[in-house]
Amino acid sequence: MDKKFGAKKTELKELPMISDRVSFIYVEHSKINRSDSAITVSDIRGTVKIPVAMIGVLLLGPGTDICHRAVELIGDTGTSLVWVGERGVRHYAHGRALSHSTKLLETQAKLVTNTRSRLTVARKMYQMRFPNEDVSQLTMQQLRGREGARVRSTYRQCSKKYGVEWTGREYDVEDFYSGSAINQAISAANVALYGLAYSVIVALGISPGLGFIHTGHDLSFVYDVADLYKAEITIPIAFEVVSTSSEKDDIGRKTRIKLRDCFVDGKLMERIVRDVQYLLDVETDEIIIENISLWDDKDKLVKYGVSYKEV
Repeated sequence: MDKKFGAKKTELKELPMISDRVSFIYVEHSKINRSDSAITVSDIRGTVKIPVAMIGVLLLGPGTDICHRAVELIGDTGTSLVWVGERGVRHYAHGRALSHSTKLLETQAKLVTNTRSRLTVARKMYQMRFPNEDVSQLTMQQLRGREGARVRSTYRQCSKKYGVEWTGREYDVEDFYSGSAINQAISAANVALYGLAYSVIVALGISPGLGFIHTGHDLSFVYDVADLYKAEITIPIAFEVVSTSSEKDDIGRKTRIKLRDCFVDGKLMERIVRDVQYLLDVETDEIIIENISLWDDKDKLVKYGVSYKEV
């Protein structure tokens, strides 16, 4: 007789929607194991049990050792798993998504491969940043210029508000500590935001690589979505963290904690879901879990799992 180990696999319909989950948890220099329907994270300070189905994305930093059973549970519950570099500033690999449907992916691909519809979506993204202005007639070059001016203005305003010197955005992706404290904070904040945006995008079954403004990178759409919230969330938080920090503080860690608290309070995941639905012009109250068919040049879709005969 076969033995059963662990808890019964959760049905997908029983899992929390992506918009209802805790945003993210970052782990480094720890061992991750499984205990029934939760994962355990252990380091020199002790062990913590985490109900993984309530997490949007688990960020695995350097020195993380994770067991196969824990990864199995994470995959079954639809939690995004992302392997990142030191302080979370680089994206190396990721796990599978919650959705098995290609409905939103097909919509995204259709929109991004047509110049006119792609421009429409890109303008909608810029319009969200300039809610009191009409940008429908502006070219992409004009929109980029307006956005650049808006971000630079945000940096200047935050610098003045929090009393933090600002000399420009400078950072080395290969050396996190080579940048100034404020540049370290901005980098850490942005990567945390990228992880959150990524987890929502892939959970909905959308390609993180098919961007409308950014292009040519496997995270192009992640950057598109994250840019909608930087001036409002990550930039002010980065300046606030630096204004209350000393030279001995771990800027990256303090920034992530501040972002995590902000994400929980502001329900940003739910907001990203709504915004993505708006950008792609789709209405879906829940993620479609399972719907597989075969493509046909006449009927478009035919049943899967049927033994067809030659006609």
